This record gives sequence, structure tokens and C-alpha cells, in this order.
Amino acid sequence: MKQNWPKQIWIVRHGESAGNVARDAADFAGHARIDIAERDVDVPLSPLGQQQSDALAAWFSALPLSEQPNVILASPYRRAVQTAKTISEKLPGAQRQVVSVDERLREKEFGVLDRLTRRGIEELHPDQAEFRKILGKFYHRPPAGESWCDVILRLRSMLDTISLHYADQRVLIVAHQVVVLCMRYIIENLTEEQILQIDREGDVVNCGVTEYVANSGKDVGGGLVLKRYNFVAPLIEAGAPVTAQKDANVAAR
Repeated sequence: MKQNWPKQIWIVRHGESAGNVARDAADFAGHARIDIAERDVDVPLSPLGQQQSDALAAWFSALPLSEQPNVILASPYRRAVQTAKTISEKLPGAQRQVVSVDERLREKEFGVLDRLTRRGIEELHPDQAEFRKILGKFYHRPPAGESWCDVILRLRSMLDTISLHYADQRVLIVAHQVVVLCMRYIIENLTEEQILQIDREGDVVNCGVTEYVANSGKDVGGGLVLKRYNFVAPLIEAGAPVTAQKDANVAAR
């Protein structure tokens, strides 16, 4: 039977970013706004985030050649591209891949709530804070921003592209926390409550690995089976600190 899916898909959240650090500082100080000079798309890895990316790259490069990624896709955000390129550059020459950027893997867009802490949202946009309570994060769409459903819509298209172009390949995706969760929602056919419960149980770890493997035993076109989620052994083995730093826009997420 023809397999429509890749042999393996790894979905990785980028390493800790300077935005993660700035958000923590803003929360600690009780500020309404997060002090980030760049656009969110331009926020780089922090030094710790680079260390985490190096550790994960070493783990991927130590896999047998037949088990290493041969396709690497990334969000256009700088921190995701840096993480992906770090992994690619550590792979053996024969396996080293050009990182393909796809805008459908970008971070959830926060619109008018961009760069605001929870306090900032409640003070500056109390109506949006109330709408979010009523609708829940899955359906709430801030002005000029996206809901989780909007992210899921573009990721369904992304997965169609992956199944069309990368069937039987080993695909590494580097993106963001919401992207990891929404990918799980689609691939595992979860409900709103199921994916929100996973979200409530803890943040996706920086450079944590979510891995799916092909299940050719399914009747139509094969399928994907979750092998591991939030896998952090590569960081622990390398002595890199494990962080589940919240995104800079966590209050709006």
C-alpha cells in the first residue's frame, strides 16, 4: 500500500528566545507591555536558546544516517530559523539540508494584543479579556489577530503539502508552541477539550521534540502515530537547561 505520510515527523519548538526572557521580566516587574525592540518575527534566540539548539542538533546528528531528517521546514521567525539551521549544520555532509521556510508555520498572530502582558490586556483591552473568557482561547480572535482555529486552518494546508511532497521522507519541523499543539490537534483528530487539556498540563518545552512515525497498517493511505511528546532527553544528556519559557505573547495565546 502506498504511504501518503512521511516515515517520521519531528515537530520541535524553537529554543528559548530573547522574547521569552523579556516577557518574564515584564511579568516580574508588573508592567503592561513587554520590552522588545524588534518585531516578533525578528526576535532571536537567547544565549540559552542557542545552547539548547546545539544540544538538540548533537542528538539529531548522532542518530543513524537512516534515521536522520532529510527534509527541514521552519517558521519564518528568526528564532525558529536559527534553531533549524543549527540542527542542519550539525548533520553529516550527506544529510545536511537546506532549511525551507514556510509562512504557514509562523507564530499565532496576536493583533492588538501583541507585546502585552496579562495585566496589559486587562488594563488596555478589558473587552478582549472578557471576550476571551467567554469564547475560550480556541475560538477567541483578537482584532487583527488569529484564533487557534485560524492557525489550524493554515496548518491543515501545511500538512496537505507535506503529504503531497514528502511522502516516505523524514521531516523535521521547527516552529512555535501553538503550532506544536495545533499539529497534535489535527494529526491525532483531537477535540477542543482534549487539546486544551494537554495545554493546561504544561507548556511545550523549548527544543522539546514531538515525534510521529508512519503506521502503514491503516487501511487508507497509512497514518501517523505519536511516538513521544515534549521529549527533552537530548537537552538533559548534553547538560543544557530545560526550559518551558512562555512565549512573549503568552497572555494572548
